Amino acid sequence: MSVAGFLAHSALAAARDQSRTAATIATERDVLTELFAMRRQLGWAGSNLNQVAKALNSGGDAPYLKEALADIHRAAHAVKKAVDRVANHQEGKTA
Repeated sequence: MSVAGFLAHSALAAARDQSRTAATIATERDVLTELFAMRRQLGWAGSNLNQVAKALNSGGDAPYLKEALADIHRAAHAVKKAVDRVANHQEGKTA
């Protein structure tokens, strides 16, 4: 599904659910914003890691390996944080 399609689908689903509060909608919007930012960050980190692999495979040095791994670690932490927020929200819905 494209990003535009996902956003349209989400907006229509939200419009049908009249029981959601403004705070719930704002929280979900924050999580979606985080997820889209992480998508970009993971793309950049993956590109950096590919450059490191190319340098190492061609016998070169990769002085920026530590930075590339730090980018991936930050992205993984951000993903975990967003997943935790979604999971906590879902647990609150069923309780």
